Amino acid sequence: MRELFIYDERLGISIPDLNLEWDEYTKGEQQQILVHWENIRGSIPDRIKELESTINRKQFRLSDESNFAKSCQLNSEIAELASVINDLWLWYRANQAVTEKMHN
Repeated sequence: MRELFIYDERLGISIPDLNLEWDEYTKGEQQQILVHWENIRGSIPDRIKELESTINRKQFRLSDESNFAKSCQLNSEIAELASVINDLWLWYRANQAVTEKMHN
């Protein structure tokens, strides 16, 4: 199953890397893929909470930062983390419809 998912360093989760069209996988393979994905998908909210905590810490540091260059760096880091959170929510929601279809 690992060969059908690749670890994304930026997101901090494994994401699907399917080489075939969905219908080209057997029903058994589809089920295994979905179970594996649901395990990963279930971890996304926790990953988002971790990133939100990091953002909060950086925002706290930013509120006391008097060095302009360091403030810019912190702002950039916060923006990147917010972008990661956005992408994680996209993965979480986009694949929800696929999962729901397969369970019907």
